[in-house]
Amino acid sequence: MKLRFALPLLLALFAPLGASETKPAIVPSAVTLVPIFNGKDLSGWKTPTPNPFWKVANGVLIGENDDKQTGSMLWTERSYGNFALELDVRWQGEIDSGIMLRKPELQLQFGVSRSLKRDLTGSFYIGGKTAYPEEGQAKDVSSIFKPGEWNRVRLEARGTTFTVWINGRHASQYTNIKYAEAAPIGLQIHAKLAMKVEFRDIRAAELP
Repeated sequence: MKLRFALPLLLALFAPLGASETKPAIVPSAVTLVPIFNGKDLSGWKTPTPNPFWKVANGVLIGENDDKQTGSMLWTERSYGNFALELDVRWQGEIDSGIMLRKPELQLQFGVSRSLKRDLTGSFYIGGKTAYPEEGQAKDVSSIFKPGEWNRVRLEARGTTFTVWINGRHASQYTNIKYAEAAPIGLQIHAKLAMKVEFRDIRAAELP
C-alpha cells in the first residue's frame, strides 16, 4: 500500500473516538400550539380569592404582589402531562417567579433564587437540599436573555425529560423520573419580595 493511501487510513484508525461526530441540536417538537390565555380575561385559569395579584391589561397578564408582599399562584383549570408551552415574559428589576408543572411540583425558574441569591432564569428548581440540580441549570442564559424586554420561552415536558429554549436557543434540559404525573400549569408570584412580572401570548399543545 502506498504511503499516500495508507496515511489517511492510519489517521482514521487512531483518531479519538467520536472526534468526527457532531452532537445533534436539541430542537422543539413540530406541533401546533393554541392560546391558553385569551388576552382579555382569566378564563381557563383558577384565580385566587380574593385576587389582588393577577390582572389583564392590553393583552398582557400581569402578576404583582400586594402591599404585604404576599405570594400567589395562577393555575390552569386543565391538567397537562406531555406538553409544549410557549410564552413571552418580561420584568424589570429583581423578581422570583416561574412556571410550575407536573406532580410532584417541578419549577422552571425566572429571576433570582431566594435561596441561592443569584439569577437562575431557565433553570429547574426541585426544592430540598439540592434545590437547583446542576444538570438542570441554564449555563449561558445571560447571552440569550434580554433584561427588561420581552423574551420568548418554550418549555417541553415529554416523559420525564424537561427542555427549555429562550429566544429560540436551547437553554437547559433536566430528566428526573420523579416528575411523571400530569398536573395544572402554574405561574408564580413569590412571597416576601416586591415584584411584578408580565406574560403574553401563552400557548400550549399536548405532546405524544
